Amino acid sequence: MRTVGILIFDDVEVLDFCGPFEVFSVARLPKDDEDFESQLFRAVTIAAEQKIVTCIGGLAVQPQFTFADCPKLDLLVVPGGWGTRALVHDRTVIDWISRIAGQVEITASVCTGAFLLAEAGLLSGLKATTHWGSIERLGKSYPGIEVLSNKRVVDQGNIVTSAGISAGIDMALQLVARLHGQAAAVWTARRMEYDLQLSK
Repeated sequence: MRTVGILIFDDVEVLDFCGPFEVFSVARLPKDDEDFESQLFRAVTIAAEQKIVTCIGGLAVQPQFTFADCPKLDLLVVPGGWGTRALVHDRTVIDWISRIAGQVEITASVCTGAFLLAEAGLLSGLKATTHWGSIERLGKSYPGIEVLSNKRVVDQGNIVTSAGISAGIDMALQLVARLHGQAAAVWTARRMEYDLQLSK
């Protein structure tokens, strides 16, 4: 079972992190259906400090772990939201992302989480995407990135970026398909009653 760490912070977009959390916590092989002993991933939330995170819209979330005590991760998901505008200047957060990205199998972003990956130097020379309202800003801020505006998910191997908000669900389902086969992704999407559109 792979452990997926999902970064959360003040002014994070709720569906950016809850969408992937739902996918990874629901994911099973088709034959396992209701067998919760056979889950494929363990999803956990991680924040810089152990304090309540206030999301966009006012949702209050208690992180499960901090940078200091988080378990060994296999995947890292970095969501977006207004909070990313401040976090690109927070060296503690950027350095943590950079360090963890060097240890995990896959690092992924949702929405403007791409700016945090870019600031950590993880997108240089790669193709990437972000929320449609921030496409131009990402390209201007980080000219070494080939920013794509017509893709919900851009898979570059160990780095995967997705467009805004709901696209994080597509990204997470695509990772389920990559790591456990398309049948697992199809079952997971059906369980969630989600219209699965895997990128080609």
